[in-house]
Amino acid sequence: MSRKLAILGIVGVPANYGGFETLVENLLDLLPKFYDVTVFCESKSYPEKIGMYKGAKLVYLNQKANGVSSIVYDAVSLLRTYKNQDYILLLGVSGAFMIPLLRPFCKAKIITHIDGLEWRRDKWGFFAKKFLKFSERLAVRFSHGVVADNKHIQNYIAQEYRKSSFLIAYGANHVSKVEPHHFLKKFSFLNSGYVFTVCRIEPENNIEMQLRAFKECEIGMPYVVVGNWSSNEYGMKLYQEYSKVQNIILYNPIYENEELNVLRSNCFFYLHGHSAGGTNPSLVEAMYLGLPVIAYGVNYNRETTFGKALYFGSFEELKGILFQIRDLDSDQMKLDLAKLAKKNYSWRAITKKYVAMLESL
Repeated sequence: MSRKLAILGIVGVPANYGGFETLVENLLDLLPKFYDVTVFCESKSYPEKIGMYKGAKLVYLNQKANGVSSIVYDAVSLLRTYKNQDYILLLGVSGAFMIPLLRPFCKAKIITHIDGLEWRRDKWGFFAKKFLKFSERLAVRFSHGVVADNKHIQNYIAQEYRKSSFLIAYGANHVSKVEPHHFLKKFSFLNSGYVFTVCRIEPENNIEMQLRAFKECEIGMPYVVVGNWSSNEYGMKLYQEYSKVQNIILYNPIYENEELNVLRSNCFFYLHGHSAGGTNPSLVEAMYLGLPVIAYGVNYNRETTFGKALYFGSFEELKGILFQIRDLDSDQMKLDLAKLAKKNYSWRAITKKYVAMLESL
């Protein structure tokens, strides 16, 4: 009889939202061989409601999985699972305030992936930040195990809470290089140089700084950005302001893998502005595709790229890099980053680390 594992805290699978969804999507290639897996999904995002996916049972909740509602979504998921599972993997800390309440009545081992210090993100107001920090403290203190996806976060957990954690990164070998020829009709810029970003449109991803830099720098190549422009006020405002700028091309989210991969794999440079979070999936994927990377110079990004990318810390620094972008030596960087990604970010190795972690508990 295989042991039961519930995975909570994501919008759902098949993945079409963000990093945690991609993580679960790829873990499901192997985990159901070891465990009887249940994944909780947001009902609204999956009108078809399939019962099983890649060997995992799917359960749908009517709560909303993102924003402040994620607190209720995660809490309800925990209430539905704490009695009948052997392991619970909670992705993110929104619902972690429930862990100390449920633990005395719970036979399951609870593991929380604390993500990238969620309480530091600019999108949260004062009270939400306080609550998330409180929730993080409870998660670290009362979970049976804590996952950090980045050395920098592992060090933070050790210093802040005097607790050890499991260091398990993201994988990237689900992405593949796509040649441009079939897509030239749709994306006419593919054969000329362009800079590319894919991200959620949120303040801490520095997308506004990047758009402004391109608006002010006439470098003779377009800046192409894929993101969820219409999902909040901030994104809609930026879209309105920059979609008409001559050297800027903005697309709504692209869930067709081949289409996203053709845009990524043919860019001249990948620009990564995330300033909060741990190992960011889109950065790891860019490395795996052998793209040269310009990244915002926070510790997480330096850690993920092993110090081998180009870094900026301000609007002026980014402009300085853009003005000399055609003269930068990117060939060595491509080789270094691709080699590091293949060694450190393969899904098979990462899934085995999750299994080893569960076994150790």
